[in-house]
Amino acid sequence: MDEEVSPDHPRATSLRIRAKLAHGFKIGITSTFGLFAHGRGEAFDYLIGEETTDNAERAIRAAAASLLLARHPVLSVNGNVAALVPLELVELAAAAEVKLEVNLYHRGGGREEAIASVLRKSGAKEILGIGESASATIPEICSDRRRVDPKGILIADTVFVPLEDGDRTEALVKLGKTVITVDLNPLSRTAQMSTITIVDNVVRAMPLLVETVKQLKDESKTALKEIVKVFSNEQNLSEAIGIINTRLTRLARQKRTSNSGEDEG
Repeated sequence: MDEEVSPDHPRATSLRIRAKLAHGFKIGITSTFGLFAHGRGEAFDYLIGEETTDNAERAIRAAAASLLLARHPVLSVNGNVAALVPLELVELAAAAEVKLEVNLYHRGGGREEAIASVLRKSGAKEILGIGESASATIPEICSDRRRVDPKGILIADTVFVPLEDGDRTEALVKLGKTVITVDLNPLSRTAQMSTITIVDNVVRAMPLLVETVKQLKDESKTALKEIVKVFSNEQNLSEAIGIINTRLTRLARQKRTSNSGEDEG
């Protein structure tokens, strides 16, 4: 990347993420629409305090158990996740025996091949959904996201779709698939429609998901099923919204107290 971010900068982590996405745009893996989507997500990251909550950790645990229980799990890769967490994508694919499939809203300009190249450099051996391999279609979707690989998402029972759009999430759920997502906005259609929603920044969630899969890999199917059984995505999203509400209320109270002190002075 062209520009180094000073570790002393108060927004260093955020700037590094933006730099990765900008670099991804330059090398053809991130679209302009992906940059807009990141801006929306970053706003919600502020609201949750830019940290992984206990609530998100429980969703990560349920996601890990679901991936390990799946007969044919697939990890759907778009430009943003390829730019931000390529190594973690490949690590997760290996740890949970998940297939990687490139799926994009806009497939033009060689983006599929560019993303595949990034994944291969990160250690991926097999990548589905490239070019003519995406020969099957998902009904009810108008964009290029309807195109899927018949060896991947089409026959998957569980699809992990970090940073997903609502249309495809809804379509995949209607097809009877378990859908896991990472979405900082608990109010989005993707978050609301998914089976398991991890309300967290993907750069924090992915390393934890990889670690959790490795921790749970030797657990029995009975134990894994219990983890999934006790998880409720409705409760998960309600708690996430509550966390935002509580934090904003506390910040507003602190601001009022601070202003009151200044007035008295």
